[in-house]
Amino acid sequence: MQDYHEFLQEILIDEHTLQKRIAELGAKISQDYAGQDLLLICILRGGVLFLTDLMRRITIDHTIDFMAVSSYGVGARESTGHVRINFDLKTDIYNRNVILVEDIIDSGYTLKTVLEILETRHPKTLRVCTLLDKTERRKVQIPVHYCGFAIPDKFVFGYGLDIDEHYRQLPFIAAVDPARYQPSE
Repeated sequence: MQDYHEFLQEILIDEHTLQKRIAELGAKISQDYAGQDLLLICILRGGVLFLTDLMRRITIDHTIDFMAVSSYGVGARESTGHVRINFDLKTDIYNRNVILVEDIIDSGYTLKTVLEILETRHPKTLRVCTLLDKTERRKVQIPVHYCGFAIPDKFVFGYGLDIDEHYRQLPFIAAVDPARYQPSE
């Protein structure tokens, strides 16, 4: 595995800026759902760090659940458009206020499919909270209610986002210099 310093183009969002924005999102969600039932659904695996920090910043009582979906595969850099649910919710979302917590929205194909699936389960409300939004790459409309950062069309990693399952543990969001990155064999 290559040391990330060898292919680091730039740090797009440092740890302090990330945590400050997550605190703001937590405060806004707490205000919007004060006195209401709230369920956060995290899309695994990239969203785990974001969910963990976000839920610590939400001051109202809430519950969490997880889904794992795939549309990329190891080595792929774009969604195939074919979404497979690898792990489904344990919680019934019928008549619940649900926020889907995502690490990044790119083309929107995967998230659109997940939202369509969740809508069939008749939640009271269904909103999206994403840490990163690559609006330049959007192919389908996605209603984003809470957004951490709009970012340029760059290949990013860190803070839950991986490169072939590595580098998720970094406390910042960084961009890859594609000319210097060597995929592991």
